[in-house]
Amino acid sequence: MQPFQLPRFYVPHPARLNPRLDQAREHSKKWSYDTGILGDDPSGSPIWDEDAYDAHDYALLTAYAHPEAPGPVLDLVTDWYVWLFYFDDHFLERFKRPRDLAGAAEYLARLPAFMPMKAGAAPAPEPTGPVERGLADLWGRTVPLMSQEWRERFAESTHNVLQESLRELTNITDERVPNPIDYIEMRRKVGGAPWSADLAEVAAGAEVPADVAGTRPLRVLKDAFADSVHLRNDIFSYQREIESEGEVNNGVLVMQRFFGTGPQRAAELTNDLLTSRMQQFENTVVTELPLLFEERGLSPAARLDVLRYARALQDWQSGAHEWHLRSSRYMNEGAATGSLAPEGLPKVSGLLGLGTSAVRIRSLTRPPGPAPGETFRLPELTLPYPALLNPRVSALRTHAGAWAREMGMVDGDAPGPWTADAFDAADYAMFTALTHPDAACPELELINDWNLWRFYFDDFFVERFKHPRDLLGAKTYLARLRDFTAEPSAGAVPSDPVERGLADLWARMPAEERAHLADGLWEFTDGALWELAGLVQNRVPDPVDYIEMRRKTSAAALSTGLVRYALGVPAEVLASGPVRALRDTFADSVGLRNDLLSYRKETEVEGEHANGVVAVQRFLGSDLQHAADIVGDLIDSRVRRFARIADSEPPVPAAGHDLDAAAREGLARYVEALRRWMAGDLRWSTTTARYTPPAPPPAVQPGASATESAEAPRALVPATRPLTGPTGLGTSSARVRPAHPAISGGSGS
Repeated sequence: MQPFQLPRFYVPHPARLNPRLDQAREHSKKWSYDTGILGDDPSGSPIWDEDAYDAHDYALLTAYAHPEAPGPVLDLVTDWYVWLFYFDDHFLERFKRPRDLAGAAEYLARLPAFMPMKAGAAPAPEPTGPVERGLADLWGRTVPLMSQEWRERFAESTHNVLQESLRELTNITDERVPNPIDYIEMRRKVGGAPWSADLAEVAAGAEVPADVAGTRPLRVLKDAFADSVHLRNDIFSYQREIESEGEVNNGVLVMQRFFGTGPQRAAELTNDLLTSRMQQFENTVVTELPLLFEERGLSPAARLDVLRYARALQDWQSGAHEWHLRSSRYMNEGAATGSLAPEGLPKVSGLLGLGTSAVRIRSLTRPPGPAPGETFRLPELTLPYPALLNPRVSALRTHAGAWAREMGMVDGDAPGPWTADAFDAADYAMFTALTHPDAACPELELINDWNLWRFYFDDFFVERFKHPRDLLGAKTYLARLRDFTAEPSAGAVPSDPVERGLADLWARMPAEERAHLADGLWEFTDGALWELAGLVQNRVPDPVDYIEMRRKTSAAALSTGLVRYALGVPAEVLASGPVRALRDTFADSVGLRNDLLSYRKETEVEGEHANGVVAVQRFLGSDLQHAADIVGDLIDSRVRRFARIADSEPPVPAAGHDLDAAAREGLARYVEALRRWMAGDLRWSTTTARYTPPAPPPAVQPGASATESAEAPRALVPATRPLTGPTGLGTSSARVRPAHPAISGGSGS
């Protein structure tokens, strides 16, 4: 018996069948015997027999997914799908079922050798089984058809499909079910859909131009396509994966566990998310591709290739749905063949095809933000590190006030986003003193002024460009801002506190440090422009895309650059893989935590959409509290990952760069400084007024006097009294208490 009734799926475009289906069936069965996928398996019992292979009917999948592919190309693509499904089932039997992590790692380590990047590369080893034999054959037949850039992209997608299977196996071994957003992020890597998107270029004969392949619109297209493919597959394969394979990496199960509901409701939630991702795909085609074409000045031929690629992904969605309804591989009992309109919507009729779906996209007309005044219970925010206070905090306050006034950020000639009272209540010097507890002058003052500039720029950008939705003006302004960091100087004259502050900071920054800091600086300002573009388009980003962009909008690279500057750690050491992973988890935990704490300030005062809680709520269609809890769970997982990397991996880059004892000590101090930064930021964020918006006036009930008005909504993180009592290194825990009983700046505090 099926565990749930299949939901009604949103399939707005009719599937078409390639007339070369029978030819592809015949060719791929012969190829499967030639490579050993079918037939006797010397290493043990065969994974498939011919009856199972015929019932799965992978040629039907490719004939539906690529209705216009010519015969030889359809044969090639079908062989690729046979190979991938065989790899998946082979990996299950040989490694997942026996929980053989070591064997899986050794097996996967050999496969990249069968995908050489360049002609004349070292010969691949002799294939030892059907997976290696099939990969070697397919790679040799495919790469001559495409460019070197495509080859590199496809190799990365294939590598992700293969290597990330280890993560699935690890989750099974740990018996851990990820939360929905972690699951989506993982599934994009381990799932075959990004790989399928690359093959769609081959099938359609339309390679995406290399200069736009990595742009945000093309990445969103691929991500939305991947999410839709994977979630659809999770619904159809739930019974096989959960009941037969012991799998925990399934979207329906994730929804079931995380929301505490039954399989039927979980399947419906998963299908709602699937519908949302398909509409995001359509929205991106309609609203973002035309802008991309103009900004990059693509030729007509290049534009046509991108549109043919988007159409190929659209065909893949509709065709794969039809195949899922027919293949014996999946749970499809009682399902009607043919496209079904989602419940509550009429069957699609009238305009069809690429570029016409905007007339039906509900996501374009729904309000993107939360309901006014809606709040949530703050998830518990803890860190295993104590918050420490720099003993120079009092002198730093005096310096911060003087510099802010000198630059015109406070008490300037023109009105700005900061009043003197708001500046004092936010206590920005305390932020620097908590995040850099060991820094000495003059580095401490310079770091403080960079932090002040960053906070001021953020509020200035909201007032100057976000509120009026002035995207063109913002682009012009940010282009001018670069003049103040030009080498040699462009001679621009500062006209406002942002320009004046940046010019002053750049002049004070040691020349050898400027290039290292510039990347983080412009990453931060580009992130602000991305947020503004979302406001102009009334678009809420999907959470995985948002988390990646949040690393930029949170100024994490600028912050870690200042940490590196204060400690003198060699820049080349910080480019290693483990340290990059450390910085990413640092950025995620800090940025997402800020989203929880600044939720009211951003959504009520600034009208912002780019907030993790908003992104999760909109993406999953959940209530606000569930969205906040998911963000809290993401923060917790990032903090644990940060601790795991910090405790185990920094010696690797130290050894790899042959660092001397002093440099090794510098690297260790860098890791410790990031710990202290995280703890200090948490303490400051929860004990000052930066993220507490002004309380709204009390609402007066009908017929009541002003003195009988209802209680005003409670701020999520209410302001606290200024810090008093003992000062100096190690004394802060005696005075600073969190503003919310569930928030702690360190163990036991």
